[in-house]
Amino acid sequence: MNSQAADAAPIRLGTRRSHLAMTQSTWVAEQLRAHGHAVEIVEITTEGDVNRASLAQMGGTGVFAAAIRRALLDGEVDMAVHSLKDLPVAPEPGLVIAGIPVREDPRDTLIARDGLTLGELPAGAVVGTGSPRRAAQLQALGLGFEIRDIRGNIDTRMGYVTSGELDGVILARAGLARVERTDAISETIDPLQMLPAPGQGALGLECREGDARVIAALAELDDADTRAAVTAERAVLGALEAGCAAPVGALAEIVEEPDGSLEISLRAFVGAPDGSFELRRSDVGSYDDPVAVGEALARTLLDDGAGAVIPPRETPNPTTSTKEAGA
Repeated sequence: MNSQAADAAPIRLGTRRSHLAMTQSTWVAEQLRAHGHAVEIVEITTEGDVNRASLAQMGGTGVFAAAIRRALLDGEVDMAVHSLKDLPVAPEPGLVIAGIPVREDPRDTLIARDGLTLGELPAGAVVGTGSPRRAAQLQALGLGFEIRDIRGNIDTRMGYVTSGELDGVILARAGLARVERTDAISETIDPLQMLPAPGQGALGLECREGDARVIAALAELDDADTRAAVTAERAVLGALEAGCAAPVGALAEIVEEPDGSLEISLRAFVGAPDGSFELRRSDVGSYDDPVAVGEALARTLLDDGAGAVIPPRETPNPTTSTKEAGA
């Protein structure tokens, strides 16, 4: 144990009060404690937790992160744990993502009545999701589903299926794994059918850029391969200048070449929520420059017509929301 770290003031970890957020934050706190750091968890209520309007109605970016980021900048907490898929791509002045731990499985899942898979659900089945990305890819499958816009935490969304209100819901496998609910999964969806959100399954550990002590502590949890992959994915989103309603998916994988060098294999999707347009492209590039890999793939997408279905990015607003928050 690092005795100097143990003797220092506890690192105050700010988190939302939701079950998933608390689970993620508690896991990070345990990892930091295992490295000899004292950690205190501080619960923070965000606009996204109290405003029950749909994410599309709230619009904008970062409602789940904004309150915690304000607390960080005001010195009320020392760090935050974000689901990277919920975090705006543009950096927040004064803050830095100092650690990105090993990623959970990034794939999406179906939770359906009677344990049915996507291929087994009948035409006309009602499937719930709050994500334009998921809706676009479901419609592109051409299976004749009715897509219902939903919000809520994991239990609320799963409850739509157990109550019989919906035939199925789409949730991120990572969130279900973290709250130990993978037993409810009917199908883990192949990325060939549904690419996840950029950064899905990964956590971003954020702190003030001048806080050397906390930066050093969070860097101990950083995983280089995960950072490279999610950086490439988020670079696609950034280069597309996509707003919160943009149906954009991306997944990067680290590939070892025969000579032992590493490359990033990156796939991306852009589509229309009604299924009228879909575009899938892929590229391979340098492990050492993930931003360039993502930006190059974004240029290909734009050259092939992606701009026609990408809404303009909103001006960041601390009272507005991000896409796909939660699961």
